[in-house]
Amino acid sequence: MTPSAAQLLLFSLLILGSPATAATCSSCFSRSRAVHYPDSDRRGTETGACEYGALGATLYGGDVSAASKLYRNGVGCGACYLVRCTIRGYCSRDGVVVVITDHGASDSADFILSQHAFAKMGRSASAGAALLALGVVDVQYRRVPCSYPKKNITFKMDHSSDFPYYFAFQIWYQQGDRDIVAVQLCETESLTCKLVDRSHGAVWAVAMPPRGPLSARMLLSGDDGDVTWLVPPNDVPEDWRAGAMYDSGIQVYS
Repeated sequence: MTPSAAQLLLFSLLILGSPATAATCSSCFSRSRAVHYPDSDRRGTETGACEYGALGATLYGGDVSAASKLYRNGVGCGACYLVRCTIRGYCSRDGVVVVITDHGASDSADFILSQHAFAKMGRSASAGAALLALGVVDVQYRRVPCSYPKKNITFKMDHSSDFPYYFAFQIWYQQGDRDIVAVQLCETESLTCKLVDRSHGAVWAVAMPPRGPLSARMLLSGDDGDVTWLVPPNDVPEDWRAGAMYDSGIQVYS
């Protein structure tokens, strides 16, 4: 049977705890350090812990990053941050917006940027080259909304999926600055639903999923404590397959 509104609210509270008691400062910066990937590829890695594959090296034109504490056991996968270095005369105040696609820690740094992103913190190409030569810099950062114009949230079926016994997928192109903290998979005709576990990184998975057309419902959580269930208009077809991509027909605009 489909859960009632009261059951969904109780589930939300159990996951998230009490709402935040004070508003967060959306324009405030935190301080940390940033390093860059040492490999010769200026863009990100295709083998990041979020398991985005080739997408993990191309999001935002290659402006991607591994994160340590901001990875948050995979919840941070896909989150966007404005990162700017602080060396006067070299660093642009505009900084660079990066997407978290990997997990890692180095030299007390919260960010391991692609070389492409690291250089973009510079005021000019020559300043960017100088920053790359330094290898590690002090930075200021804050979370910002992700933006994927003309794209809906997309469900990418993971290679580990095994129809009809094991349903594993990633959620791509989520706009905004809220986290997906839970997913519910519902068969749209019988309304049979199952909660989906975060397997690892950005991969959600459930064994013995419901049969038939499936609605992947996402619970979004913001820094202000607000939670919202997002129900896509498009279903995953009943004959889903590993490697396939399914357009949800919906996007987050706040």
